[in-house]
Amino acid sequence: MFGYINVNRKELSKEDEGIYQAYYCGLCRQLKDAAGVKGQMLLNYDMAFLILLQTGLYELENEEITFNCVIHPSGKKLAYINEATAYAADMDILLSYHNFMDDYRDDGSRTKQLLASVLKKDCENIRRRYPRQVQAVEEYMRRLGEAQARNEKNLDIVSGYTGEMLGELFVWREDIWAKELRNMGFYMGKFIYLMDAYDDLEKDTRKGSYNPLLYLKKQSGKDYETFCRQTFTSLMSECAKSFERMPILLHSEIIRNILYSGVWTRYEYLQLKRRRDREKEQERTAKKSRGQAALAKEHR
Repeated sequence: MFGYINVNRKELSKEDEGIYQAYYCGLCRQLKDAAGVKGQMLLNYDMAFLILLQTGLYELENEEITFNCVIHPSGKKLAYINEATAYAADMDILLSYHNFMDDYRDDGSRTKQLLASVLKKDCENIRRRYPRQVQAVEEYMRRLGEAQARNEKNLDIVSGYTGEMLGELFVWREDIWAKELRNMGFYMGKFIYLMDAYDDLEKDTRKGSYNPLLYLKKQSGKDYETFCRQTFTSLMSECAKSFERMPILLHSEIIRNILYSGVWTRYEYLQLKRRRDREKEQERTAKKSRGQAALAKEHR
């Protein structure tokens, strides 16, 4: 689920890049405080976006911390930490636990079972603080598992499960902004699910694993790529509309960078990689054809 809601650093100013990195470092430190070193292993950019969104919406005050980083030891680093950082860290731990458990159920990975077990106690504490969000994630995992078992082909249904779950996680506080946050999370969740399926399509094809886009690709043929691009664009458009309806000024340019550009970096990478793979395959085929032609000429 993680890794698609990223920033496009090439389009950020130096100042905004520093701000974004400070929130990311703050999340790393909060994960360590919440769950130890194992928590830091769960660090991801998706939750950094949630921190920026909540900080901008509620105009939260940051605690600024300078520290030495073991991974990046050159000089002091800056971290921003606030109430939203703690919330995002809890949601990160919660999602990671259920993802590990899902992987264990799917392929029997003892490693994933072990990773889940070390997070179990932390999740029990999170349940007491955020019962609504925990229930939403548990319900999501159950419904998604059932959809996979029946080989659900309806993209709207199966991606909607992720959307509904993420919508609940976007709602930190039940207030006047809850409706827009749920809507924003809903469309972003659908985008994440389908982008992940798009990313994994070749791997799932080889393994025979469930992927709702497999049926679509067989049915739509050459229109498959066009359909995917239009669907991704439509989902992020709806997500961005909800953002623009909220009175967010603080860090708004960084958030817009993510919504309008950053979320596309993985898609663009995949397009480039697949184009290069096709070119290499064409080159290999042409080389093989030339070799066969030369061999045939020798035997004449």
